Amino acid sequence: YLARKFFYLWARMTFGQVLPSKARCFYDQKILQKAFGKWKEQWTVYREKQLSLRADNHYRHFFLNLIFKAWRTYVCQKQGKRNKYYVAESHAKKQILLRTWRHWLLYVGVQRTKHEMQTVGLAFRERSCLRISWAVWRRQQYQKCSGHKMNILALQHWAQSLQFRAWLQWRELYLYTQSEKQKDTRAVTHHQHWELRRCVVAWLGYLNLHRVKKRQNELAQEFHRSRMLRRCFSNWQLSWECRRRVQAHQRDLKKQAARIALWRAFAHWKHYVVLCVEEAQQCELAEKHYECHLLVLQKYWNLWKSRL
Repeated sequence: YLARKFFYLWARMTFGQVLPSKARCFYDQKILQKAFGKWKEQWTVYREKQLSLRADNHYRHFFLNLIFKAWRTYVCQKQGKRNKYYVAESHAKKQILLRTWRHWLLYVGVQRTKHEMQTVGLAFRERSCLRISWAVWRRQQYQKCSGHKMNILALQHWAQSLQFRAWLQWRELYLYTQSEKQKDTRAVTHHQHWELRRCVVAWLGYLNLHRVKKRQNELAQEFHRSRMLRRCFSNWQLSWECRRRVQAHQRDLKKQAARIALWRAFAHWKHYVVLCVEEAQQCELAEKHYECHLLVLQKYWNLWKSRL
């Protein structure tokens, strides 16, 4: 207790009213306040920078979303126009085909009418020729009774020629009907083939268009995904760099505070050692002076004793 009391008295007389512990505590508080103020300023700057980066990212994302919506609207409108154009072209082709089919039906009807009129004319000509021959034959029958056999032969020959002519007409009519049937069949087959080809061409065009559209959508999604991934990585890298810098700055501040505290402690210890050395020297000088004084006193005491 006495040692602690005299140590406090000696410390107060050496360092003044403020003790080193209080000074060190006050110094640490001031250093901590300054470091906290610097850290708070840097944190405010970092927070504002982070908010500005978030605002920029939000603006870019919103702007890219608007561009993507406009591009999708444009693609839809373009596809609608293309579909309308395809429908109009198909309708025009159908109208042209229908008009051609009607003209061909009119032509077939006119040809059939002409053929029937030709057949009726030939029959009328045959009938008129038959009446003339019959009149001649009757006149010859009345005029020549002796030519009865010749008339019979003529009638047989006329009947054979008439049968042959009728057979030729029937054969011609049969061949004509067969050719008309073949033409109708070829026309129907050609129409079916043309319709099938048109459908296949339209289906191939739609398939190619669908593939191109699907590829464009995949490319757009992949580009959007890569942009978002690159943006997130850049944001994470910036935040990581800022956090690393803040941590490095905090470590530097801690090291600097530790060095300053160590230097202050070393300075106090050095000053204390110097004071101790000076006090030891003063004590040694005092002891030497006291010894010298004792030696002088002893010398004079011896002289006084000798004189006495």
